[in-house]
Amino acid sequence: MDLKYPIGQFQYNGEITHSVTSIWINEIEELPRLLRDAVRDLDNKKLDTAYRTGGWTVRQVIHHLADSHMNAYVRFKLALTEETPVIKPYDESNWAELSDYKLSIDISLSLLEALHERWTNLLRSLGSADMEKTFIHPDSGEVSVGENIGIYAWHGKHHLAHITSLCSRMGW
Repeated sequence: MDLKYPIGQFQYNGEITHSVTSIWINEIEELPRLLRDAVRDLDNKKLDTAYRTGGWTVRQVIHHLADSHMNAYVRFKLALTEETPVIKPYDESNWAELSDYKLSIDISLSLLEALHERWTNLLRSLGSADMEKTFIHPDSGEVSVGENIGIYAWHGKHHLAHITSLCSRMGW
């Protein structure tokens, strides 16, 4: 198993249809519950274990998901309300070293629950023209709202797999 990409990298070459985005939105909606279930029995020592050598700890992964998905939510809103905005990237590795990444994971799990409720409500309200709207990421180029839904469905499952595969390997 590739510990860095346990479910592989995001790939989707088909047409981004309403049924495809509905599946992705459901996956985004389910993530907070799946995360809570995955970490329910982990003590601080386990939460502070890296999922791979050189990788983040479980605690950092949870806090990263909150940061990343807050940024994603704002990027969606920018794409929906502005003409092809250029979004601002952030240095996620440096963010993971800040003091708030040492806090209890309950803070970020609760944040993710509230954020994902708002986010999926927004995403379910979009029409086909909204799915075609785009933003520009300075590193990745132009990204459509529809494709970005898939990217973030994958992103949640990717980091969930970091946690669940670590737990499985460690016998937790």
